[in-house]
Amino acid sequence: MKGKKHKPEQIIKKLREADAMLAAGKTIGQVAQTLEISEQTFHRWRNQYGGMKAEEAKRLKELEDENKRLKKLVADLTLDKDILKEALEGNY
Repeated sequence: MKGKKHKPEQIIKKLREADAMLAAGKTIGQVAQTLEISEQTFHRWRNQYGGMKAEEAKRLKELEDENKRLKKLVADLTLDKDILKEALEGNY
């Protein structure tokens, strides 16, 4: 079963709720169950988004998406360059 996709703003909100619950004495397992996520997801989110504000998390996501797009463009251009190079050498 595929899980939900959470937006960075939602993750930050859930992490704040989790901090409040942990301060109230709940265990990580109870917090994860309340937030309807796994403990592994909770720890991953905390490592990635811990201490961020919602705007920072949103900007991080935008930069990751832009980086992914740029890497794809570089890969496509490199492939085109290699194809043209082979065609000029006559190795096809």
